[in-house]
Amino acid sequence: MNTQSHAGIQWIPAMGIQLRKAGVQFDAVRVDGDRGRDIADRMARMTGGDPGPVIESGSGRRCVYFLVPPGSTAHHAWPAEVTRLTSGPYRVSYIPVPALDGQTWPLSWRFPPTAPDRFVHTRLLRTALLDGVQAPPGEALN
Repeated sequence: MNTQSHAGIQWIPAMGIQLRKAGVQFDAVRVDGDRGRDIADRMARMTGGDPGPVIESGSGRRCVYFLVPPGSTAHHAWPAEVTRLTSGPYRVSYIPVPALDGQTWPLSWRFPPTAPDRFVHTRLLRTALLDGVQAPPGEALN
């Protein structure tokens, strides 16, 4: 296992892609397709360009992973389109994490991490998701 860190953040692999167990350093909220990209861009506008770490996939469902503090998604209602990647009793999830540089396709950082303890604000993400539920992707997000 590659234990080197990048940019002082221990959970970022130095190269390639590694799986990280949810609930240790972070959890994730996954939104598939263009909807996830629209939400990521909306979050960037809401936060002055620094929404926290967001990973996107260029293949398959074209998933977007919003990395949030561990345990922060519990006890909230989420839209049906959301997949929460968490760990707990009888549940273990793994989140794919790419290196900041090099060959990581199909994963890449839409918004790279800026500090070891800086994550997407869960309530702000939930608000962005719920606000956009009324209209088709792209319309309510502008």
